[in-house]
Amino acid sequence: MQHKGEILEKAVRESGIPLTKLTKKLSRSRRWIYNAFENPNLSIDYILEIGKIIHHDFSEDIVELKRYRNFAAITNLEESGSITGDTQSVDYWKNKYLRMLEKYNELLESKISK
Repeated sequence: MQHKGEILEKAVRESGIPLTKLTKKLSRSRRWIYNAFENPNLSIDYILEIGKIIHHDFSEDIVELKRYRNFAAITNLEESGSITGDTQSVDYWKNKYLRMLEKYNELLESKISK
């Protein structure tokens, strides 16, 4: 299992951003950031938040983040009306849902008429 805190610490140190500046942007203490570095199960949300500040994409470093981003891409809709990532548009999923709903209703009707 990956130690997320160590991965985070390495990226933060390589970014060159002083810890004082980072902790101010996070509204956290220096002690909190040191505890985060020691935490093997650090929250993905914190990692993403820190990644934005230090301009680092952790998706290559943390396996779990790839799954998290894929899930977020499927569930989050952009303002443009399409699903983020490489998936289909909202219309595709809406039409798929409607077809499935029609088949379900047909199945119910056939069960009731028997």
